[in-house]
Amino acid sequence: MAATNDGVDMAEACSTCDRETPHAVRVQIQTESTEPENAEFSREPYRVSECQVCGTTTSTRMNNA
Repeated sequence: MAATNDGVDMAEACSTCDRETPHAVRVQIQTESTEPENAEFSREPYRVSECQVCGTTTSTRMNNA
C-alpha cells in the first residue's frame, strides 16, 4: 500500500530527539500473520508516525481489543 502525506505535520513527542517535533502521521494496514493461508484474515490498522527531524518511525496498533 502506498502511503501519502497530505503536507500536514503534527507536533508530537519524539523519544529520540527528546522534545516535541513535527511528525508525519498516517494509517497503514499491516499483515500480522506470517502464514500465507492466514494473511488475508490478519490485517490490522496501525498508526504510523515519523519524526520529520530525525526520521524515527513508530507504529502503534489501533484496535487493541
